[in-house]
Amino acid sequence: MEITRFASDVQRLRDSLRGLPEPVAEPVLVVVSGLPGTGKSFFSRRLAERVPLLVLESDALRKTLFSLPSHSAGESSQLFRTIHLLIEKLLKDGISLILDATNLSERFRERLYSIADRTNARLVMVLVEAPPEVVRQRLEGRAGDPEDNSDADWSVYCQMRSSVERISRNHYVVDTSRDIAPVIDKVVREIRQFPLR
Repeated sequence: MEITRFASDVQRLRDSLRGLPEPVAEPVLVVVSGLPGTGKSFFSRRLAERVPLLVLESDALRKTLFSLPSHSAGESSQLFRTIHLLIEKLLKDGISLILDATNLSERFRERLYSIADRTNARLVMVLVEAPPEVVRQRLEGRAGDPEDNSDADWSVYCQMRSSVERISRNHYVVDTSRDIAPVIDKVVREIRQFPLR
């Protein structure tokens, strides 16, 4: 069974989490999607400053599971199966959260839709974008940023750009080269329509 197979990995990730918000009756799952360098982590941190949400950043979780990440297909498959199981467990425990990951494929996002359905969590989708020239500058200036867990560079961005698939569910779009406050406000309003207490 998948849960048994990945139980130790799920526990390792669970043990690495700090500052969990208080459990609520109706948890929220915010899925942040976008290419490397578009500002997913920046957006996620700003949103979590406004609403009590745990941020699950896939790049940081990868480094928790794999001390020297290879970013191979097998490693990514193991990582995201573990993350999905962790998300389901957290939502069942009433923990509202943000998944900060590229989430570019609708096939992968469908797993998250199913988790939200199974746990009766409110699903909020956010697509994060930025102009390519801005992304390039960001990726070239990443080295040494202690808040940046990503290993992606411009070549990874270019390689992944062709794999972006349209999000089938209603979603917000935010361009992080501009003021993100209006979209943060809209997401906060939607979350607060469904009380976190």
